Amino acid sequence: MAQPKKTKFRKMHKMLAKGNATRGNTLAFGSFGIKSLETGWLPEKQIEAARVAVTRYMKRDGMLWCRIFPDKPITKKPLEVRMGKGKGAPEYFVAVVKPGTIIFEAEGVTKAMAREGLRLAAQKLGVNTKFIVRRDYGGE
Repeated sequence: MAQPKKTKFRKMHKMLAKGNATRGNTLAFGSFGIKSLETGWLPEKQIEAARVAVTRYMKRDGMLWCRIFPDKPITKKPLEVRMGKGKGAPEYFVAVVKPGTIIFEAEGVTKAMAREGLRLAAQKLGVNTKFIVRRDYGGE
């Protein structure tokens, strides 16, 4: 009796980034920052909400740099549309974040103020983050 032919089923993936960040993984502008600890997509709304939270807490003192940009379009087909007829329209944009990517940097504020402000920003983001300080920082 012949064995049934094995078939390979290909699974559709959303192309999640693998490995650690090799670029954008060091502080370049500020003395403080938040670094991603896991892989994920950060939608533009989360990034903007985090930016607003930091600037409000720091009362626009110092400088803030956003080191990521949402440049990956995520498409979606409308509800109750039949299969086929091409790809859906872009729904929103995301930034692909790997472990080690610096998301925000801050400068010109105290360490305590930067820690609290960036903690508020981290709450708005969909990935786990860590507060980091520049190695040669000589402040309090």
